[in-house]
Amino acid sequence: MALSVPGYSPGFKKPPETLRLRRRRARSLGARRSAGGRPEPEPRRAALAAGLPLRPYPAAGRGGGPGAPGRNPFARLDNRPRAAAEPQDGPPGAPGAFPGSPPERGELRAEKPGGAALAAPPQTSQRSFSESDMPSSRSTELPVDWSIKTRLLFTSPHPFTWADHLKAQEEAQGVVQHCRATEVTLPPSVQSLIYWLHPAFPWLSLFPRIGADRKMSATTSPWSNDESLQHILMSDWSVSFTSLYNLLKTKLCPYFYVCTYQFTILFRAAGLAGNDVITALISPTTRGIREAMKNEGIEFSLPLVTESGHEKKKAPGTSVGPGEEQAVSDEDEEESFSWLEEIGVQDKIKKPDILSIKLRKEKHEVQMDHRPESVVLVKGANTFTLLNFLINCKSLIAASGPQAGLPPTLLSPIAFRGATMQMLKARSVNVKKQCVSGYKDQFSLEITGPIMPHSLHSVTMLLRSSQSGSFSAGLYTHEPTAVFNICPPVDQVPGKEIVREELANCGLHPKTLDQLSQTPLLGKSSLRNVDMSDYLYNWRA
Repeated sequence: MALSVPGYSPGFKKPPETLRLRRRRARSLGARRSAGGRPEPEPRRAALAAGLPLRPYPAAGRGGGPGAPGRNPFARLDNRPRAAAEPQDGPPGAPGAFPGSPPERGELRAEKPGGAALAAPPQTSQRSFSESDMPSSRSTELPVDWSIKTRLLFTSPHPFTWADHLKAQEEAQGVVQHCRATEVTLPPSVQSLIYWLHPAFPWLSLFPRIGADRKMSATTSPWSNDESLQHILMSDWSVSFTSLYNLLKTKLCPYFYVCTYQFTILFRAAGLAGNDVITALISPTTRGIREAMKNEGIEFSLPLVTESGHEKKKAPGTSVGPGEEQAVSDEDEEESFSWLEEIGVQDKIKKPDILSIKLRKEKHEVQMDHRPESVVLVKGANTFTLLNFLINCKSLIAASGPQAGLPPTLLSPIAFRGATMQMLKARSVNVKKQCVSGYKDQFSLEITGPIMPHSLHSVTMLLRSSQSGSFSAGLYTHEPTAVFNICPPVDQVPGKEIVREELANCGLHPKTLDQLSQTPLLGKSSLRNVDMSDYLYNWRA
């Protein structure tokens, strides 16, 4: 007779029969113990000696003898309750980090005796990362991340004292230092949170623009049905856009973003991201916008497009111009059917007509739309042509919906004509975290808004010193901008000293400038989790 296995439910039998079977098992167990019990099989003795976990013997009914109940097929072998603090996927400390925040999907919750829900103990601030998620060695610097973050959540065993309310004199000093691009003194927190925006409407959130129709539906848009007001807004926007590009060209602005309701554009000055010329990345794109750019004479490339079907793989640095695509397509078709002539059957096989080839090619292009692979790279003098194209492009502005008539959002780390100075929202909270010895203080800092690369680097530099080299961070990315971390083909990599000298007056900290001049390494991903311990970074994308 088999042993009773904990965790196996005998609920397949009626209660009287269940009690009878339990008494029978107890008698059988007592008889086996008095007789010395049956010897363990040789494989089980070897496993026990090695300390390996063993499955219990199957219950009766599955090889245990007739009349015994069958094993519950839905029961787990290990029926112990799972630990409440098991590590979960996602940014560290994200669920329940701030009072009143809703639990994330998959968060463990327990029920108190009175029926009230009790949140599971929060995770530790020092999250352990798997080897596949982490670089081969710890580093003193983070890789450059060109995506725009919407939220940063920091946790640390030390308080975030710098995020408290600033004195009026300190705030004024930080604003003046930022506007004049002078050497950073105190307080560094103000300069880390400042950015410049156009247009600016206090009642309207202008970032993100992609997928923001639902949030904007309840807001008032007096320009939506007024063509004269739309013309004024667009004219003012064109002046601001041209001012930003001129600052970029003269290396007084390191980079800026153009956020439309369909796509986002990143303009970078020469010397950043390993390029010695001005570059512009557009993502995501559609076949319509790419065709319109070709018609305007803008040469561009698709860095993530590889050789597939009738699409010819281009050498690094080459571009697609007007009229070139058809020549490439014809050349591909000739090469694809050349092997028929070699075996002498070219007259016996019907070749597809030109219309079929064109439809197949167009289908492949449409399938690429709205995907990261549709990212477009524009370099050098073609960025100026892109500037004029965007100013005169009617499809740049939504014709209907909550964003109708609203010009694209311009985001910049430095001031430009028509810009409004804004500040990221930061708040710190002290919470209690359960540990082995009881509860201890856990300090959290949340930063929200359009967080650009220079702000991310400035904040991490600030926390490196203020938190004594120990903090964790969860980073939330605006997904359409994650593809900006690809490494575009470069012709010549400028030296770090040359970049620092030429962009010395762009308004960024020298260390931030050094990081932004690095070649991107993250590809189509972006930083999701950062963990600092003993002044060394571990990160996961």
